[in-house]
Amino acid sequence: MPVQLRPLADDEFVGWRERTLRSYVDELVGATGMTADAARDRAERQLAEMLPEGPRTPGHHVMAVLVEQADTEPARVGTAWLGPHPDRADAAWVYDVSIDADRRGRGLGRGAMLALEHLARTHGHVEIGLNVFGPNRVARGLYDSLGYRVVATTMGKRLDPGG
Repeated sequence: MPVQLRPLADDEFVGWRERTLRSYVDELVGATGMTADAARDRAERQLAEMLPEGPRTPGHHVMAVLVEQADTEPARVGTAWLGPHPDRADAAWVYDVSIDADRRGRGLGRGAMLALEHLARTHGHVEIGLNVFGPNRVARGLYDSLGYRVVATTMGKRLDPGG
């Protein structure tokens, strides 16, 4: 299924921002054991630092993921955020990809990733990176199948206070 990307409109960005924060907070809590309040503070701070000008922040692309339909306008099936790599000027970073729950399992995540790779290439990037939390096995499988490789692994273990 062919996937297209288009920049989010200002009114769409507001909803995207809140959904992205909520999702990131849930992932931080689930993967790290952070409290919800601490995770929300961290997520808010990071998003404000990375997107100080919202969807118009230079170098960042907050996009709607669209899929062609037979006789109508393309349907929005998710969102994606591509920006500069945090450590490399020649690389891009996928900060977020989300396909609507009722549309998953149809190759749209794969299509979105391929579209993001194309977008990164058109902006002169020679590599693309991303982070995926360990428990997200579906996403890890997708990235493996697309040729992404593990660059670093951060691990943690909860300690039993009794010994």
